[in-house]
Amino acid sequence: QAQLVESGGGLVQAGGSLRLSCAASTPTLLTYDMGWFRQAPGKEREFVSGINWRGATTTYSDSVKGRFTISRDNAKKAVYLQMNSLNTEDTAVYYCAARDRYKSGTYGAALTYDYWGQGTQVTVSS
Repeated sequence: QAQLVESGGGLVQAGGSLRLSCAASTPTLLTYDMGWFRQAPGKEREFVSGINWRGATTTYSDSVKGRFTISRDNAKKAVYLQMNSLNTEDTAVYYCAARDRYKSGTYGAALTYDYWGQGTQVTVSS
């Protein structure tokens, strides 16, 4: 059973930056597309960003475009989310997820993902 483990969350002031990491437990995930989602209290889980298995294609939600950057290092079996210019609306639990690269559907379709991490809390103070 493949596992994903997120890290890098924490408390940051508005305008600050954080870098989230997602470590994969098995090389199998190297051929998976990866996504980042987040869920704020009382809200549904929402798509943040996605990257294809080779790292050649990335996509972002409108709310984070221009502020967040997704990347991956397959040699390290890791995916990252660099978050800049954070604001209080970015406060949420952030999850990384993996899906078979042969699956169809947009990166934002949470039901297409096969594996999920346990989440890491990001809190942005004003």
